Amino acid sequence: MKQNMKRRHFLASSLTAGAALTILPARAWAGTHKNSTLQLAQVGCGRMGRGDMTNIMNQGWGDPLNARVVACCDVDMNRTADRAKEVEAFYQEKGEAKVDVKLYSDYRELLQRDDIDGLIISTPENWHALIGVAAANRGMHMYIQKPLTYSIPEGRALVNAVRANNVIVQTGSQQRSNVRFRQVCTIIRNNWLGKLKKIEVGVPTDSGRADGEPTAVPGYFDYDMWLGPCPDVPYIESRVHPDGDLSRPGWLQVERHCLGMITGWGTHMYDIAQWGVDADDSGPTTIEATGEFPDRGHFDVHVGYQGEAVYDNGVVMTSGSGRAGVKFITEDGWAYCARGRMECSDKELLRRQPTGDETQLYTSTNHYVDFLQSVRDGRDPACPVEVGHRSNAVCFLHHISMKLGGRKLKWDPVNEVILDDPEANAMLQVSERAPYKL
Repeated sequence: MKQNMKRRHFLASSLTAGAALTILPARAWAGTHKNSTLQLAQVGCGRMGRGDMTNIMNQGWGDPLNARVVACCDVDMNRTADRAKEVEAFYQEKGEAKVDVKLYSDYRELLQRDDIDGLIISTPENWHALIGVAAANRGMHMYIQKPLTYSIPEGRALVNAVRANNVIVQTGSQQRSNVRFRQVCTIIRNNWLGKLKKIEVGVPTDSGRADGEPTAVPGYFDYDMWLGPCPDVPYIESRVHPDGDLSRPGWLQVERHCLGMITGWGTHMYDIAQWGVDADDSGPTTIEATGEFPDRGHFDVHVGYQGEAVYDNGVVMTSGSGRAGVKFITEDGWAYCARGRMECSDKELLRRQPTGDETQLYTSTNHYVDFLQSVRDGRDPACPVEVGHRSNAVCFLHHISMKLGGRKLKWDPVNEVILDDPEANAMLQVSERAPYKL
């Protein structure tokens, strides 16, 4: 109890200080790395965190990347301890007799360290901006799971912090490091099938139902910290994450923590659409969508949805529930990409490579390797922060239209505002519970 009181005093004073870590000036070493072996910390030790951490350890071991995980952080201390044991076992198998992995239950304590080069952030997305801005202001590079943030203003705040501090961010939109998606986008960007006319996007659908009554919070779990900026509601395991395993967590279908498949998978597929239409620093100018929100107990995200967006060059993008994939339709044919699959009306183009002054898209064959190498080189990776933000914005705009019953939105991608609709524009902002405010 005494230790817990000390810890809560530390958290209260750090938050009362105006979230001081988010307003520190950029360090002299921002945009570089402090250690010959990149020292990274895993923040968020659940299902996706375990995968991200394992990939970073495997890809970063030895020359030339020389990266290692030295700390684990999660509000669920059982998960933190489990991931730390896995880190220790990994490096012991590599021949190290003693491995020192520090455990943290709060990211602010972790950010006090001056010897950390970067973070792997695999928390629920309502925490991404808070952690990301604070880490950027400490000069730390980041691999951030998608969706990049929970709202468009959060995304812009993160972009600004990352650029101001000259740090590297790789958004976890790993399809950009897959040859099938890159080849199809190369075909489209070079107009090898003529002018692009239409894009069709498929996004999987959520399902199931969650019920249950409030119960006592487990002693190893800091539920208040887990809620963070979200409203204070009673603890119900089915809308948080399973106790004792890493199966799909309930929060993925609770709207204040995640908007559902429109961001969960939509951010992947719209990202490829944006890549193909050459809108990595922009977006569509009109968006309209309808969604289904049936009674599913504690689960309240949409299930099926349909949407249409139009870019200022006239390209129309339709999207909706279905098999995950992106189809580009042109004047003279079509090209399609999905995980493990690419097709084209002209099969020869699937092997063609750009020559001369044709568009050559960024080439990465492994998203984690690309992140680590980008940190080493001090350059943007395959899916940098602005790209992750812009693709995510497309998801949010579809969701706002859904919540407004299919209202057509006019989007200004330069100023990032919804035009001529104060009600819709106000929905860009998301309320945050004190003291967990960006």
